[in-house]
Amino acid sequence: MADLVISKRLYSLDALRGFDMFWIMGGERIFHALSKATDHPFWNSLSHQFSHPDWNGFRFYDLIFPLFLFIAGVATPYAIERRIEQGVPKQELLWHVIKRGLILVILGIIYNNGLTIQPLSEIRFPSVLGRIGLAYMFANIIFLYTRQKGQIIWAGGLLLGYWLLLLFTSSPGHAPGDLSLEGNFASYADRMLLPGRFHVNNIHDPEGLISTIPAIATGLLGILTGNFLKHSRFSPTNKAIRLFISGLVLIAVSLVWNRVFPYNKNLWSSSFTLLVGGISMSLLSLFYYIIDVKGFKKWAFFFVVIGMNSILIYMSGHFIDWKYTTNAFFEWLIQLTGEPYGIVAFAFCFIAVKWTFLYILYKKKMFLRV
Repeated sequence: MADLVISKRLYSLDALRGFDMFWIMGGERIFHALSKATDHPFWNSLSHQFSHPDWNGFRFYDLIFPLFLFIAGVATPYAIERRIEQGVPKQELLWHVIKRGLILVILGIIYNNGLTIQPLSEIRFPSVLGRIGLAYMFANIIFLYTRQKGQIIWAGGLLLGYWLLLLFTSSPGHAPGDLSLEGNFASYADRMLLPGRFHVNNIHDPEGLISTIPAIATGLLGILTGNFLKHSRFSPTNKAIRLFISGLVLIAVSLVWNRVFPYNKNLWSSSFTLLVGGISMSLLSLFYYIIDVKGFKKWAFFFVVIGMNSILIYMSGHFIDWKYTTNAFFEWLIQLTGEPYGIVAFAFCFIAVKWTFLYILYKKKMFLRV
């Protein structure tokens, strides 16, 4: 999982996880606020990158979710192999992985629906945490029972199999290979298999069951990366270079695949999986080189504090009114800032309040483990 304790911990991995969660905990608000306050083309374009396309396409904000899953995969060889070395039986590790995955599914349902009793038809079962839980669980099971070659075959097979599945099927009344919102087979199968409501027009859910298949490959790409960093005999600098180049190769392959199977986060298309996997590899290589190889760690502390309690800060919005808390402490500053930049001041204060909360927990060594 994202919050696994890693022996010989990669400080860069905690920092990258924190960088990823920074945008979820409110970092994107800064650019949206600057865009609204200035209406300047530069800030407008950055703000645009922190939104999702309606269907096909790719923007920076599409990277945040799969990067989190990729990072969880990178942690796997460090965490699980440590327990294997301690003599923990595989069957016990298998149960541990399954339990952790199912807990995340339950937390995801709570995140979507709160703790209120609702009719089954009103409950949204698919979720971000549910996707992470299921993809993490299956990727880790594959890791437990296969060697690296098998993991590569599984990752490639899942991506190719998913493409072929959508290429030769569709919703009833649509031509095979229809990848539209209404016509794709993944959404249709989800409607047949899952109860409750769906996120998009009640006919599609971006965290649906079928599109979790390629997300497992995202986790496996992270596991393969973790294997490389942990076991490769290359020098640390050489590892960073090779990892960066591997990321570029995946991006190049994704660009080709995009022509026949477009980038689509809603469907977690195979081309999208390779694109975000390649970007994630390249980002990790930069963080790894700067932090773990060259030793420049101080700047990353801000992100590490976030990364060490990533699940907690993600869930916190349902239990803590952060907007109220921010106004309670900083409404005077927001008033002094005035229009139109008051919303920008609020965005920075909003992050500062959340980070301070996480820092206090960090200093007290209080971390939410799943």
